[in-house]
Order: sequence, then C-alpha cells, then structure tokens
Amino acid sequence: MDRVVRRRLGFGGVLLATLFACASLTPSLLPRPWLYQGVMGAVTGILGYAVGATLGALGRAVISYRLPERTRRIAWQVMLGGCAALVVLALWYSYDWQRDLRALMGMDTRITWFPPVILAVAVVLFAVALLISRLVRLGGRKLIAWLDRYVPVYVGHAAGVLIVGLMVTVFANDVLFSGFVARVSDVSSVANQGTHPGVGRPTSAYLSGGPGSLVSWESLGKEGRSFTGTAVRPSRLAAFSGRPAADPIRVYIGLDSTSSPRAQAALAVRELERTGAFTRPVLAVLGTTGTGWVDPHIADTLEYMYNGRSAMVALQYSYLPSWASFLLDRDKAAYAGRVLFEAVRERWARLPPGSRPRLLLSGESLGTYELEGAFRDLPDLASKADGALFVGPPNANPIWGRLTGDRESGSPVWRPVYGSGQTARFAQHPDDLGRPPGPWAHPRVVYLQNASDPVVWWSPRLIYHKPDWLDGPRGPGINPKMNWFPLVTFWQVLGDMTTALDVPAGHGHRYGANIVDGWSAVAAPQGWDAEDTHRLRKLISGF
Repeated sequence: MDRVVRRRLGFGGVLLATLFACASLTPSLLPRPWLYQGVMGAVTGILGYAVGATLGALGRAVISYRLPERTRRIAWQVMLGGCAALVVLALWYSYDWQRDLRALMGMDTRITWFPPVILAVAVVLFAVALLISRLVRLGGRKLIAWLDRYVPVYVGHAAGVLIVGLMVTVFANDVLFSGFVARVSDVSSVANQGTHPGVGRPTSAYLSGGPGSLVSWESLGKEGRSFTGTAVRPSRLAAFSGRPAADPIRVYIGLDSTSSPRAQAALAVRELERTGAFTRPVLAVLGTTGTGWVDPHIADTLEYMYNGRSAMVALQYSYLPSWASFLLDRDKAAYAGRVLFEAVRERWARLPPGSRPRLLLSGESLGTYELEGAFRDLPDLASKADGALFVGPPNANPIWGRLTGDRESGSPVWRPVYGSGQTARFAQHPDDLGRPPGPWAHPRVVYLQNASDPVVWWSPRLIYHKPDWLDGPRGPGINPKMNWFPLVTFWQVLGDMTTALDVPAGHGHRYGANIVDGWSAVAAPQGWDAEDTHRLRKLISGF
C-alpha cells in the first residue's frame, strides 16, 4: 500500500494535506454541520497538498541528493502512520470542540456528528480535485513536450506553463465562475418577482406601492414589497406607547422602478415629498443588502420609538445575494448609497434649520458598506448626518477599518475605542455603549458587532496574517481553543458565513434586540427612558 501511495503521491503533499485537513477540524468562530466539515476538509486538504507538492518540487530542484530507497520507505511509513493517528485524534476531538462551541453560545449540545462520514466526504472530494489537477498537469506536460520539438527547451517550458495557466484561469473565471454567477443572477432575478408569504399590498398612502404612490407595487421587488408591506400598524404602535399613533412612512425604490441609481434617488426624494416625510421628527436613510433586504428590527424599532412619526427611505441596487453583490457589485453599492444620501440631504438642507427632521443612517452587513460610501471619513459623516447605527459591518468597510486600525492602545479590536468614544462607539452588549466613560456628544455613531460574526472578521489577510482578534484577550463567544492557521483559517471563517444566522442573537450575524439599544443611544426621542428601551427589547425579541 505504501509503495502505491509513494508512486502516486508526493511526500510533502500528503503531509501538508493531512495537516491542513486536521487543522480545519479545530474550532472556528461558529459551529458547523458535519457535511460542511467534510467539504472544508477536502478544500483545505487540496490546498495543503498543492503547497506541499510545490515545496517538494522546489526542494528537489535545489537539492540533487536522493535518499536511499530504504530510508525513503521508512520515512513514508512513519509519516503515513503519524498522519493516520493525527486524523483519528482530530476527528475524535472535533466532536467535543463543536459541542464546546455550541455550549459557549447557549445552543443545544446534542448534535449529529459522523466522523467516518466526514472523513469519507473529505477523501472523495479531495480525490476528485486531485484527479482534475493531475489531468491538467498531464495536459501541460504533453503540450510542453510538443512545443519542445519546435522551440528551445526553456522557451517551450515557459510557453507551456503560461498557456496552461491562462487556459485554467480563463476556464475558471469565464466559464465556471461567470456561468455560476449568471445562474445565480437568473435565479435571483426570478426570485425578485416573488413576494414573501403573508406580505400584501399596503393600504396606507404613506407607504411606497400603496395608494397614490409614485412607484408601483410590482416594481419594488421581493424585499421592497416586504419592507413597505410589513410596516408596523398604528394600532400596534398605540398599544405600545399608550397614545394615538401616526402612520409610519416607508419609501422604497426598486431596481425596476426606474433606469439608474441616480434616477432612483431622485424618485425617492419625490416619493418622500409626496408622503410628507420631511415634516416628520426623524428621517432615516437605510442601506440594503444585495437583494434589497432591510433588517426589519432596524425599521420596526425606529417606528416604535417615534410612535409612527418616522420616515425611512431605501433603494435596491442589485438582485444578487449579499455574498455575490460583495464580490461583484461592491462599487455599485457604495455609489447607490452616495447618490441616495446626497439627494435626500440636498432636499433636507433646503428646509429652515429649525424645521428639519433628524437625518439618520442605518444598515446591516452590506448595507453599512453602502452608506459608508457616501462619506470620506468619520468627521465627514458626523458633519452631514445626525446619527448612524451600523449593524454587522463587513471587514471591507473603509470608515470602520480606519477607526479599528487607529483605535486607542490597549483597546481590543473586537471592542475598539477611537477618539475617547466621543463620536463613534462599538458594542456587542448594551453595557458596551457606556464605555469608555465620559462625554458622548451628538451626533453619535454606533457599530454593533459581535465578536463571533464572520461577516465582520473575514478578510483575504486571513490567508497569511494572524488577526488581531485572535491575539490577546478573546471577545465574548470566541472559543479559547481557536487558533490561526495559514490558508486554513481563511476558509474556516468563510465557511462560518454559511451558518452565521443559525445561532442565537448576540452571536454570529444575529443582533436581535440589541438594535433597540443602538437606536436608543443614537436617536432616542424626547422623554424616552431606560424602561421604554427594556419594554421595546422584549417586544422586538418576541418575549
């Protein structure tokens, strides 16, 4: 058996493939299902094999000495035995690692975890990937041999490598990835025509798609219809406040409503004027995720706080889900946020200073990236808006990145302190908003970010750089047994995004009722107190 392995596989490739796959079994930010773990083992294993095979080839090119056959056979036997033992140990401990992680987040620790099946899935997928790579290598060798017949050897080798590399790149990008994205786009476009169950056309003239609206119900898209069709009813607002409530204003412009982001923004302003939004005490510009989704907790909380005397506006810039929009439409998202905010603010600035509503910003995930795109930096944001609540910001956010990078010495990256907290503060729990002690003037900017949110922490730098959030004290909910491994942690955290919503609020990408505390800190209406916040938290969290 070892002779077959030695002839077909490389020593360094097998060793690093095993080490990488075993490293993928260690805990990351969030619990993962057994099937995801099998796929993760295959992905990291093939990466490890590629690294090991490359290092081995370089070593053979530099060192011409060849070990005796007996020595090589013993080395292989020792390595294979050690790898087998390591795989068994890693699979054995992986069950407890996943249970510990679930316990840390208050989840049920009774899980389905099949180590033999995990291993089988990983091995099969690894074998398929290795077979494909071997076929590509074989084709490359045939091409190089053919070229060497007509050109000098070094020219043939260089040209062959370049041609194969170009063909693989073109196939991967223009065939596989582009085809996949086109399919996702087609599916998303069709999904955009649907409507969530229980969502109906609004009967209020204060909601886009309702009576007298400048945009049709059909043009709002699936998430736009959900946004305007689920506004909190005045009767529910009155039941919470104990006073007569106003009809909330929600304005939404879908991709099908007009021709371009700038035209969408202009139409949004006209719709705000139609509904009387500029006469309300508060006007919020909301960022959307890729499909146009707005977190209902963000919208509902503001309506409850202001007893319906609020106005909100958002627009859709993509059909694609957030991960695809982040990869392909990131600039489009930032542009949409900029033109919308500028259009709304220009109309708002024409009002007499004493008659202007509080101009607020809020979004979740890619929606925060969209809105940050409207500003140069934090001072620019604070000079143009009356407050902002950003929930689960991606690691690529420019303003968030500067605040985090320039944080005060001694403050952890998962709860940074910037500028003594005088404008912007970061929180996972409500108590975090009171730190650091000291003045917190308006306008205020709040970033809600869970220490275990992969959306916040995933970055290409994880490939080669140990992140600050794994250095020093760990944030709440971070497994103390989590470690950083080159290449592996990048894929672990990327995989965590697929389960980021499958955990309790306060972990992963779930923020729940903490949004109430965020809005209370940023834009509490006059007379609002801690008891009101407590009551609204219970209502928003469903208790």
